Amino acid sequence: MRLLLDTHALLWFLDGDNQLAPRTAGMISDPANDVFVSSVSLWEITVKIRIGKLAANLLQIVNAISPSGFRLLNLKPEHLLELERLPLFADHKDPFDHLLMAQAIAENLTFISNDRNTHRYPVTHMTCSDQTGTA
Repeated sequence: MRLLLDTHALLWFLDGDNQLAPRTAGMISDPANDVFVSSVSLWEITVKIRIGKLAANLLQIVNAISPSGFRLLNLKPEHLLELERLPLFADHKDPFDHLLMAQAIAENLTFISNDRNTHRYPVTHMTCSDQTGTA
């Protein structure tokens, strides 16, 4: 299985947070699965650290990506083309969420997220709490 972690899923996994269901954590840590972390998530973490919304160490997070078996997914033009096609909802304008979902769609990845809006988009997803989403 090919997975893309939402920013909070990455942080929860690295912290061993129980908001990430054991089955989901198992899927993420299973070496048979290709797990991606987006540079968009690293950007989001950086922004949240700078504005005081997140107490985290960016260098530790970056240094944990490869040892955790994750692959870094950089932003590509085809991701932006997919972003352009995503539907717009007046009550969900988070640019980080939109970019991550566009990457998941363009790369044919299952998006792991607990965002309550994910089901509104044409992205294959699964919640952090272990429930399968829709495509």
